[in-house]
Amino acid sequence: MSGVHIEIGRPQETVRHWSAKSIYFSMLEAEQSARTKAESAGFLARQLSETNSHATGMPATMAQLDIWLAEHNQMVGRQYREYLAARKAGQPRRYFRSKSQALFFLRAVAPTKLVDGSWLYGLMKHWQDPRLASLLKIYLEELGDGVEAMNHVVLYRKLLKLNACEDWKNLDEQFFTQGAIQLALAAHTDSHLPEVIGFNLGYEQLPLHLLITAYELKELNIDPYYFTLHTTIDNAQSGHARAAIDAVREAMPVFADSADYMQRVIAGVKLNDVGLSTLDIIKQFDLQGEVVRILQSKANIGQFMHSDRCVIGGRTVNDWLKDQDQVAVFLHEMEKTGWVKRHHNPEDSPFWKVIAGDKAPMFGVFTGYEQQVIYDWIAGEAIESLPMLARLGRPWRMVEKQALAQDEARHKQYGNVYDFKSGHKLTHQLRQANDFNQDQLAFERHVHGIDDEQKLMHFLVDWMSPAKHYTPLGLCATRYFKSHMDSLF
Repeated sequence: MSGVHIEIGRPQETVRHWSAKSIYFSMLEAEQSARTKAESAGFLARQLSETNSHATGMPATMAQLDIWLAEHNQMVGRQYREYLAARKAGQPRRYFRSKSQALFFLRAVAPTKLVDGSWLYGLMKHWQDPRLASLLKIYLEELGDGVEAMNHVVLYRKLLKLNACEDWKNLDEQFFTQGAIQLALAAHTDSHLPEVIGFNLGYEQLPLHLLITAYELKELNIDPYYFTLHTTIDNAQSGHARAAIDAVREAMPVFADSADYMQRVIAGVKLNDVGLSTLDIIKQFDLQGEVVRILQSKANIGQFMHSDRCVIGGRTVNDWLKDQDQVAVFLHEMEKTGWVKRHHNPEDSPFWKVIAGDKAPMFGVFTGYEQQVIYDWIAGEAIESLPMLARLGRPWRMVEKQALAQDEARHKQYGNVYDFKSGHKLTHQLRQANDFNQDQLAFERHVHGIDDEQKLMHFLVDWMSPAKHYTPLGLCATRYFKSHMDSLF
């Protein structure tokens, strides 16, 4: 999982490198090992050291934060107006040249979006501390206050599912760095409270890329709600951007060294720079390279699955797929022999006909995301002239409506103590215990059987972790937790 090397010019010092991807998944396990704890602590310390020299526009004094917040939002608003004016004047999309590039982006940021808000989790065990009130509120809102339809991770998981982008776990190491940082902050909050507050301060400010992303996703028939939600909930007047500044003030020490506190807050802000930025990820997309990668991923199985009668460029398909380094050449041969007709309607290409459609010979071999990449690659320069339904798929509202209908049918069939859409408790109990609701019933009985407040809150907090809060029982725990907090204040 980790390695040691000697840096040139520093023969007496070893520098340890931790795998962000390994740490990411280890920290999402139900029980974290001592090794995971130690490695995540080292990983966090390394990132703090590497970002120490980074510049930041965040002011170093509490008195300047309000002015900075106003100026930042004015700047973002002005830049977004300029973007809209350019689009109205006929400029192309700034981020996503095609739907496949937008879907690539959704997959690539999944490791970060699927731990949304996680950096605040370590505060939850301090639920009685009034200095953390703003931060606790932010975390609960990231969890949708226990309402499935508003939980940020649930929303992103559904977005991935609707767009057939659920294979994000196979992404390269570089895409897990930011998510690993957030989980490490959650695990080491007791020793990094100012850094957690600072990271939250930087993360909750409205960025220009969020506004542009939402605008362009909608154009490409991709539901933008997850992104538009963040443009509203992070607003500077009453949203998370405002609460993040309040949190800095609320936790500022009265008798301790406030200058050191603010220095550590700024160090936390800089952690937002770790890993690939949104623009870095968007620029990484290479349509040709992604087609090659997709075919290479199928080669291990595909090299045994084709008939020897399938000959392209003098070689069988099985033979082409035996060597992954030959996949790019194989694609070129498919173009030469007419199996792929680039810059034309993909329906004119025999290769497309064998992989797309319910009755295609290779139905199910390629995911929806992979098919979109191949479609856009074949269409090439002709893509904007093709019918919208063919190149962008069904309108996202239609797809989402069908998915919601399926969810409602499932809830109606099995019932539940809570309505997982509204968050309100049902007036009737579950009709009958069965194999589908045993966990829910046992959870309810256990919660109502705990008569000690500290034990109850500890139990609920455990279920509100980044690994569990988006599950049915995690959502239920969040609602109980919020209900208890509301009764206290």
